[in-house]
Amino acid sequence: THNIPVNATWSRIGVTIAGGNGYGGALNQFYYLNGFLTNDDQTLIVADWNNNRIVEWQVGASEGKVIAGGNGQGNRLDQVLFASDVLFDGKTNSVIICEDRNRRVVRWSRNPGTKQGELLLDDIFCEGLAMDEERNLYVSDILEDDVRRYAMGSTNGTLVAGGHHRGDAMNQFSQPASLFVDRQQTVYVSDKENHRIMK
Repeated sequence: THNIPVNATWSRIGVTIAGGNGYGGALNQFYYLNGFLTNDDQTLIVADWNNNRIVEWQVGASEGKVIAGGNGQGNRLDQVLFASDVLFDGKTNSVIICEDRNRRVVRWSRNPGTKQGELLLDDIFCEGLAMDEERNLYVSDILEDDVRRYAMGSTNGTLVAGGHHRGDAMNQFSQPASLFVDRQQTVYVSDKENHRIMK
């Protein structure tokens, strides 16, 4: 969570802070970006979807560093396959990755020497991730058209939104994607094919 002063101003002209060297697999390039975030020290963490890797980019760096995956396509725990979202868990100094094509959620430590991830959830076509202040993990599933909450370490999720088949009713989704959870544990969901944000 970042506190933005009420008198903050923004530039109308952006600057490239990562990538910008065309698409590709070099460490100064990305190939079809998905989720990204910044952690408390302003390090950028990016789900580099088509390169099957998670890249960490320090402020002012000219290239990133692979912190998860980067070992080709596949379903081994040392591989990341089409990461659709990523979040940072400061308590464990790790990234949690949503791999839609591998139908799993994995955690990779950011500690030096980490060679593979740890399976947190499987058999879930995850698209988006969020974590609340109590470290509950929220996952959107675009095949089940629902959002579930998992206590960290548990594989039994609680349905928190959707789950009434695909549709456009107020209790339905059609491919729920990005998630945001506020301090009151209110869940916001981008309902991709219904072209709306649900609360």
